[in-house]
Amino acid sequence: MKTALHRNEVWIRSLLNEVNTRLEKIKQGGGKKAIEKQKEKNKLTARERITYLIDNDKPFIETGAFAGYEMYEEYGGCPAGGTVAGIGYVSGRQCVIVANDQTVKAGAWFPITGKKNLRMQEISMENKLPIIYLVDSAGVFLPMQDEIFPDKEHFGRIFRNNARMSAMGITQIAAVLGACVAGGAYLPIMSDETLMVKHNGSIFLAGPYLVKAAVGEDIDAETLGGSETHNAISGIADYECNNEYECLDRIKHIIGKLGHTNPAGFNRIEPVAPSKNINDIYNIMHVNNTRPYNVIDIIECIADAGSFEQFKESYGKTIVCGYARVDGWSVGFVANQRLIVKTKKGEIKMGGVFYNDSEEKARSFIIN
Repeated sequence: MKTALHRNEVWIRSLLNEVNTRLEKIKQGGGKKAIEKQKEKNKLTARERITYLIDNDKPFIETGAFAGYEMYEEYGGCPAGGTVAGIGYVSGRQCVIVANDQTVKAGAWFPITGKKNLRMQEISMENKLPIIYLVDSAGVFLPMQDEIFPDKEHFGRIFRNNARMSAMGITQIAAVLGACVAGGAYLPIMSDETLMVKHNGSIFLAGPYLVKAAVGEDIDAETLGGSETHNAISGIADYECNNEYECLDRIKHIIGKLGHTNPAGFNRIEPVAPSKNINDIYNIMHVNNTRPYNVIDIIECIADAGSFEQFKESYGKTIVCGYARVDGWSVGFVANQRLIVKTKKGEIKMGGVFYNDSEEKARSFIIN
């Protein structure tokens, strides 16, 4: 009897060792050279991004690590389906996290990638969990594009889920940390909050080469779809970040201000005194309300110090929107900006006036 139990134990340990060995290989993604190329661009790997984002005192449960295992060998394989995903805690809030692995075929979507991402969206919807997309993808893997779109449970359903989750009130945050091309560009645009990293993050349906082929115009990727373009001109993105760490930190701040929908849509933490004295409002705002002033100064007299996160800072500048805490409570601000502002296009706009872009910004913020 003991011999049989011993053999069983040895077999189980051997099996676990084999699984762990395969997992370690999967965690290498596209391999050492691909990781080195990522580092040369001052970019973290998908797993490093998740490690930095999540609370280090709570577990991260990876889902679908064996998705794509020994599949697509004729194309070099697709470790973890080209996506690292799971459930973890961010600022104390349980979230679903989906991160493109750029080291695997530039983060391109294989058929199994779409199915894995759909499953993560289902987990988010079924459990009412916020979902965070860490985007760094070249879009659909073109040699297999005929196998990605046609089925009901394929790539296109992801965007249907984006709309459904929005209607359900499930928060979706997308951080564009690298390329975001073609079909994959819809996902961050349809998310509630979109963050972009300067110089590395880009969103476009057709790249510079296609623009050249179509209309004969030479244009660089940054001008066509970089962070400045989408934050200050198109208004597609909501936050512009100098580097990945700043971007991931901002996600933590946003998640930290989300209220739990049951039993209430707001929450409270230990309050912090505002950075400015509340009585300074009387010096900032003139008694007859005719003198221009910066409404940010007013907010800093009310909001807890360091808590205000401005939404679409470079777009629709005659309205200021953002998340903050007041006496520890999670709140949102929508405020007229009384300064005369200048747009990226060089247009001068009067403070306190509603323009098309500022109305769109306020509507988007209130809906979210």
